[in-house]
Amino acid sequence: MLTKLRKIVLGFSQEADLAKALQQLVEQVKSAISADCCSVYIADYQAGHFRLMASDGFAQTSIGQVCVGFSEGLVGFVGQREEPINVADAQHHPYFKYLPDANEDDFQAFLGTPIIHQRKVLGVISLRQYQVRQFSELEEAFVVTLSAQIAAVLANAEARHASFTNRQQQLYHQPLKGIPGSSGVAIAPVWICQPKAELKNVALTRDSNHKKQLKLLRMAAKKTRADFNKMSAELSGLISDQSLDIFEMYKHMLDSPALTQEIESEINAGWNVASALKLVFEQYISKFNNLDDSYLRERASDIRDLGNRLLSYIEQAQEQLSSLPEQYVLVAHEVTASMLAEHQHRGMKAMVSLTGSQNSHAAILARALGLPAVMGVEQLNLADLSPVTTIVDGYSGELFIAPDEHLLSAYQALVVEEHFLADKVKQVVDLPAQTPDGHIVQLQLNAGLAVGFEHSKNAGAQGIGLYRTEIPFMNRQSFPTEHEQTKLYSEVLSSFAEQSVVMRTLDIGGDKALPYFPIEEENPFLGWRGIRITLDHPEIFLVQVRAMMRANQPYGNLAIMLPMVAGAEEVDEALRLINQAYQEVSQDYQQLLAKPKVGVMIEVPGTIFQLASLAERVDFFSVGSNDLTQYLLAVDRNNPRVSALYDSYHPAVLHALNSISQAAKRLSVPLSLCGELAGEPAGALLLLAMGYDKLSMNPHNVARIKWIIRHVNLTDAQALLNYVLSLSSSQQVREHLHQTLENWQFGGFIRAGM
Repeated sequence: MLTKLRKIVLGFSQEADLAKALQQLVEQVKSAISADCCSVYIADYQAGHFRLMASDGFAQTSIGQVCVGFSEGLVGFVGQREEPINVADAQHHPYFKYLPDANEDDFQAFLGTPIIHQRKVLGVISLRQYQVRQFSELEEAFVVTLSAQIAAVLANAEARHASFTNRQQQLYHQPLKGIPGSSGVAIAPVWICQPKAELKNVALTRDSNHKKQLKLLRMAAKKTRADFNKMSAELSGLISDQSLDIFEMYKHMLDSPALTQEIESEINAGWNVASALKLVFEQYISKFNNLDDSYLRERASDIRDLGNRLLSYIEQAQEQLSSLPEQYVLVAHEVTASMLAEHQHRGMKAMVSLTGSQNSHAAILARALGLPAVMGVEQLNLADLSPVTTIVDGYSGELFIAPDEHLLSAYQALVVEEHFLADKVKQVVDLPAQTPDGHIVQLQLNAGLAVGFEHSKNAGAQGIGLYRTEIPFMNRQSFPTEHEQTKLYSEVLSSFAEQSVVMRTLDIGGDKALPYFPIEEENPFLGWRGIRITLDHPEIFLVQVRAMMRANQPYGNLAIMLPMVAGAEEVDEALRLINQAYQEVSQDYQQLLAKPKVGVMIEVPGTIFQLASLAERVDFFSVGSNDLTQYLLAVDRNNPRVSALYDSYHPAVLHALNSISQAAKRLSVPLSLCGELAGEPAGALLLLAMGYDKLSMNPHNVARIKWIIRHVNLTDAQALLNYVLSLSSSQQVREHLHQTLENWQFGGFIRAGM
């Protein structure tokens, strides 16, 4: 039976046409169970019924026509109960409903099983038998297992094809959900961007004229390099130098002797240049796609983009930019940074990528350009798209294709409101984040993910609350030297010379691995990561800390933060190494240097119960709310099956944050928080009320959080917190916060995050 089950599931998942997939499914299940009839009903929540979509046993004329209400018949009963119903004599069951159009007169036995995905009933599989009999436990278990395995496939298929009866009209009645890549809202027609040439379409071909092929390669490389130089020049006045480093990375790959040598080797082995590119680049793409680290895995997109661009000059494929509409939403299977660079000045209002994440260079560049972006919209089928009006919601990660007039009107009002609010918050950029009743909060930046400091300084923040040092370690083939790190940290510290800069020591492991320092673990988030790695490798830790101290020598604004701390013993060992590094650097300068303050990140829940002992050892606490939430709720927010359970407004999270604040106040330890919660209006108000005096966030959030703080008294925020802490569910918390912000006339800020 297991072999049959696997075969049915595999066939269902591989069939592109949904109607065929469902029909194939019912035929195979009927045969496997030796039933007389098998049918599949799909839920239509707008109409409030299950529609018969495939059957082997009922009249074929009934498919697509027969509907059973959610509260009608045995099919509706299965949906209501959300569990299998096994009835020997269906026609005498109180919930039985006769379906004359299906010709079910002679059927007696009934077995129905719901198809459920993420707590939502998508449909029902039913089996029928002519004779009165109870389906066996084995048969019932088979169908239950089958429905569980096809549920996710059907959910994705429904999202792609939305309605089996009128797909083109009903497609996208519901929003398509992706990953928020860059905040903002845009409304414009879809424009599909296809690569000029694609390596995957190249047929391997041999050519003995090696010199000609090498000449073509050099020509393509020269033109591609010129493209990247032009992109950098066009963007130089719009985004920061560090964001432009994306194109330096492209040029670095292009000029790589190892890459060039591999391509030339394939040409010398007898392949033409297009085939050589395919062989070499697809090998690199495969290697990067297989990496566990999400940031490095996204580099496969950059490598593919470079290979396709080289190929386009070899094939001399030309894109007709003249056909672009005046305004459009750029949609592609894989949006790349170079696509954005080429189109950002040609009427593009937003971008949507079927693949990719917040770590992709396209998403990073979109944030730098202020373009709304949604990544990873896997349900979207480019073949179904036409140049219709589209709404891109970069805050929620939602995409609406061909919205109705009501929804379109609502979002048009939001776009107007967004522009109004943007002008409004600009007025407070250079003012202090001070409540009307005199309480001051320090707003700082999260930096290190290609965020340009020149632009960040204009955000109105007071220093850097979290500088992630691991990214420069990732964009290399070996550990950076002490000199290289010193140079980098000097640039950061000098950019905020009069303000505090908190640098987190190397935080790799978990979802951040280094290509030259692989870590293979069954559960990396609970494994060898953060301070655990650097304490096991003091040679790495000492080099980094010495580089920080050397960079700090002219400025004296450095603070060092230790990640993933679980206990006092780790802090003691880290402080011993920091003191060693301090003595070594002071000796080199032949003077005692300014000693940086040292703090710990509170992100492992166990540290909440050790704050008193930690306070005796360090100068400050900084809560990493993203990881703390993840560990408190035991939810991997990057896992789509459970990501909905990740909620910063969960009562347990709020009580933990409040407890930390109260302890820090009692112990007289300065406290800050870096995480997404700090950049959300309602979250910032709750943290203000708890007593967090430093909040660290992304640059684009600073001004609006400052505006909110300047318009709410501390006493009002504390009253809001006291009530919220009495609530027992995330939904209650969110509803109350939503209503309160509306009552305070801050409703426009709700779109920017709860």
